[in-house]
Order: sequence, then C-alpha cells, then structure tokens
Amino acid sequence: MLDSKVPAGPLAEKWSKHKFNLKLVNPANKRKYTIIVVGTGLAGSSAAASLAELGYNVKAFCYQDSPRRAHSIAAQGGINAAKNYQNDGDSVFRLFYDTIKGGDYRAREANVYRLAEVSVNIIDQCVAQGVPFAREYGGLLDNRSFGGAQVSRTFYARGQTGQQLLLGAYSALNRQINKGTVKMYNRHEMLDLVTIDGHARGIITRNMVTGAIEAHEGHAVLLCTGGYGNVFYLSTNAMGCNVTAAWRAHKRGAFFANPCYTQIHPTCIPVTGDHQSKLTLMSESLRNDGRVWVPKTVELAQKLRKGEIKISDLKEEDRDYYLERKYPSFGNLVPRDVASRNAKEVVDEGRGVGASGIAVYLDFEDAIKRLGEDTVRAKYGNLFDMYYQITDENPYKQPMRIYPAVHYTMGGLWVDYNLMTTVPGLYALGECNFSDHGANRLGASALMQGLADGYFVIPYTIGDYLAGLGFDPVDRNHPEFEKTRKTVEDNVQRLLSLKGSKTVDDIHKKLGHIMWEYCGMARNEAGLIKAKGQIQELRREFWSDVTVLGENEEMNQSLEKAGRVADFLELGELMVDDALNRRESCGGHFREESQTEEGEAKRDDENFKYVAAWEYRGESQPEVLHKEPLEFENVKLTQRSYK
Repeated sequence: MLDSKVPAGPLAEKWSKHKFNLKLVNPANKRKYTIIVVGTGLAGSSAAASLAELGYNVKAFCYQDSPRRAHSIAAQGGINAAKNYQNDGDSVFRLFYDTIKGGDYRAREANVYRLAEVSVNIIDQCVAQGVPFAREYGGLLDNRSFGGAQVSRTFYARGQTGQQLLLGAYSALNRQINKGTVKMYNRHEMLDLVTIDGHARGIITRNMVTGAIEAHEGHAVLLCTGGYGNVFYLSTNAMGCNVTAAWRAHKRGAFFANPCYTQIHPTCIPVTGDHQSKLTLMSESLRNDGRVWVPKTVELAQKLRKGEIKISDLKEEDRDYYLERKYPSFGNLVPRDVASRNAKEVVDEGRGVGASGIAVYLDFEDAIKRLGEDTVRAKYGNLFDMYYQITDENPYKQPMRIYPAVHYTMGGLWVDYNLMTTVPGLYALGECNFSDHGANRLGASALMQGLADGYFVIPYTIGDYLAGLGFDPVDRNHPEFEKTRKTVEDNVQRLLSLKGSKTVDDIHKKLGHIMWEYCGMARNEAGLIKAKGQIQELRREFWSDVTVLGENEEMNQSLEKAGRVADFLELGELMVDDALNRRESCGGHFREESQTEEGEAKRDDENFKYVAAWEYRGESQPEVLHKEPLEFENVKLTQRSYK
C-alpha cells in the first residue's frame, strides 16, 4: 500500500529527472483549479503564494487573526543551506549526509537529498524578498554553526530568523491576496476533511469568531499545520499549536508515520512551577559561543543549590564541560538528542544546578573575554534580553540555566516523494509530514524544510495530480460535504454537552505529565505499557468528567481547547504504541533497553530499518501498522559517533 514514488536513477539526478517526467498543467488551465492550503506558516504561506503566482485559485486558512502569527515566527537561530560561502568544505552532499546521519538513518535518502539540493535556492529567494540576513563586514551573507555539523552553513537574522523569513513569505502571500488569486480565511479552524470517492475534495471549518460551521471545496488540500509537540502540554510551541487538522485527516485515511519521533531541545529555560502554560526556547545558536557545564561533584552541586557557594567560587577544575569532554570533535555542537540526553544524565546524577536542580549552565564568560561584550550583544542581544526578562538573571554576568524541553516532532502524516499522503489529493508540507528528518532533526533545518516544500517542491508535484483531473469545479452540494459537516456539528455538540468537574487544562496537564514521564527523553517497555493504561483511563475521565463552557455561536476558547485535547489524547496513545513497537533506540527515540556501553542510542537495523505508518481503523480499534522499508545506497549505515 505504501508507494514512496521515489524515482529511479542516481541520487543527484532524481529530482531533476522527476521534475521533467511530472505532468504539467497548461497556464490557461491553472485558473480552473482551486487549491486549499491549511496553515500559513512558512510552508503554508510559501505554498499558497507560489501556487497563486502560477495561476491557481487558492483558499488559505489559519486559526490566528493573521498569517503573521503562525508559530514559524518563533524560530530563532537560522536556516541551513549548502552555499559553502565560508569555503570550509560544505556541499549539497555533505548537507545531505549530515541530515541523514543526524536523523540516525531513519529518513528516505531521496527526500533528504532533494532538501539539501533546493536549500541553495531558498536563500536566493529570501534575499530577493528582502529578508535581512546577517552580513559580514564586507557585505557578504554571514554564517554560523549549528549542531551535528562541522561546517558553518546556517544563515540567520540575529535571533529572529523565523520572523524575518515569515515576513518574506507573508509579503509574497499578501501580494497574491491583493491580486485576488488567494482568498484568505483568518480565524478559521479546520475540523474535518471531506473525501469524495476516496479523494480529498474539501474541508470543514469552524469560524472561531461566530461559531459557523462551513464547508469549503477544492481540487486538492494542502496541510501545512505544523507539529504536535503540545501533546506534552509544556513545550516551546505556541499554546495554539495542535494536531487537530492532521489527526482528523488521519481518521479519514491518511497514515500517520513515526509518531514516537519527538525532539527534545537541549537549550530551553527550565520549568519553574505548575503555573506555567508553555516553555521558552534559547536558540541553539548560543551553543556556538556558550559552553555547557555542571559542577564536577554532587557535593559541589548541592552547595551551589543551597546558596552555600556562588558560581564564581567554582574554579575551572571544579567545572565539568561534559559535552566537550565526551565529544571533542563536535563539543557543544553535538545534535540535539545527544545534548539533551547528556543533560538529563548529569541532572539524574545529582549535579544539576538552580533551585530545582533540574538545569545545567550555558556559560558565555569565555566568549565575552575572547570577543568582547559588544560583539556578543550584537550576535545574541535579543536572546539575552529575553532570558533576562523571564528569569531576572543577567547572562552577561552569570551563566544561563537551561534544560531540555519538547520542541519539534519528526513524525507526521506519511507522504510520498510528491508530498502526497495516502489520501489522493491530500498533501502534507513542512513539520506536518514525516519525510526529511528521520528520528532527529538537526538545528536550522525546520525552516529549510518548510520553505523547500512550499517554494520549490509542491509547485511541481501538485500539477502531476491535477493534470489527471477534469476541469469541472468541485460540487459543494455533493452529499459528502453535508455528511461531513453534520459529523463536525455533532462532535461540537458532544463537547459542549460535557459539564463535569474538571477543566480541559486539568486533563491536558495530566496527559503532558504521562507523556513526559514515560514517552519523553527516555522510554522503556514497562513505562510505556503503564502510560498506555493511564492515557486510556484519562480519555474516559475526559469524556465523563470534563467541563466545556459557553456555546458554539460565539468565540469559545474552552470549546477550541476541548477539541484539540480530545485529539491529543488519541494521538498520545498512538505515540506510545509506536514507541512500544520500535524496540530500538534511534535519534530522539531512546529505549533504555537498547543502548551502547557508553549510553548512546543503539539502533537495530536488521529489524527496524523502516518507516512505521499507522492506519486508523475506527473508534477504540487498534491501529494497523504498515512498514515502508528504508534503502540506503549512498551512505553507509554506522553507529553514530560525534566524538
């Protein structure tokens, strides 16, 4: 059932040959097709703008009050591209290799190579849009390093790269809105997918201001709705980020791939208490100049936490720069999964810092001495200011306290080489799909994937599907539209009828605790089995004792949250099932039963060298696993080493 549609031929020629072999749509015929784009972050805005520029009619939807508020705006550190401006040995193949290796050999070679190949075009596109990338003294674009690479290939706009890239895509989108080729629907949330004869033909949305349940038709549907990290409740994602659009599509036939692959980012501001609703990322770019350390002994860490000694009292020989010690070749720039597990390890040993003891230090003392405070301020000033505003601690004078937190999800809807899901006419772009990062994403690659999919992949591949359709408009009066709309209305009323004693947030927090405890940085069979039982019990509690306030015909955030958490509860159980099934460690999926003598992730290539794609079979029915074998013809499978 799983046909990846990866073209034959040499790796470096696959995409070029594939583009030539794809069917085309005559320019005069493009305006006869309507394409629905759900989500307007980097993937969605770039796709909507590009498709409209080609001549298609586009309907774009976002649940925010403006596309500018998409979570892509929160990305800080940069975007990768194999430009080799630093003349330090970078190339398309090296970016491809670093990404495959960083993902622990659990991604498709062809998709990853295409990503590396088009990365160079992204920078040119964004510069042409006026994105203010950082530049060197002579005016050339500057680069910095990110984890999992030994070259400097990351382009950046201080600590707000995502915001600047989104402004570029948003400008392109606005141009098309003004021309009338894109119709923008703000404050609309997709609640279901409409399929006719097995093909995606529209969506059902809820107007979040009036509560109106609306049907929208199109010849194809593109989901660009981001990841599902908020299943953990506390994450670096915006609070509105959710899995609902992707999950409702999953229940209509789109397979969900590798849901247990979640990324824990090593540099986040630590949790301070139960009052928090989200966490804050400190960009990975800080690991260029910041050094990660903890006290060498438990005794010193205890004295530090009790206030018996100060940070300045710890001499150099009392500090353990554990990443530099264990991984001398990469130092503090090891991949995120490696850095996160090592932070957890030293905290579990009792060497954590801060009042809670659940943190490590990220220290800029050496960088300030070497470069000067003004240079450090120019590089990271907005990040340092953000840290100070949140913690009331001055990172120019004392080390930052950081600890891993949920940040990104490598799993997502299964897609083929054309980015189409298992539902014909339904595509998934950016973080919403599973395709490019394997079991661990390298830093600065999320922005790269989102813009690659939107600007340079989907404009080619969607034509191949549309060219096989007729020119007739989709009939919104088809019975499937009314049937699906009625299903959505019934689900809304079911949620509104819940008048128990618990709030939706109460349930969400409990779910987050279960997921973090048993399906977080470290997992084992006993814990996952326990988590599955607890999630099933929590689902029963949700549907029997939660309360949803208000009515549908109004702006109702209680209703919005309830629908999203109901989906998170179902997704959480599938994540646990996927983690139980994958009895190996790879990337961000760390099974304690499968590790090397040195505590590193130990893959089982003989039994688990595949993409796990799950098929929904009905309410309370176990999902069915389908396997897409992964073939590696251009890289050699080895135990990852960053030493």
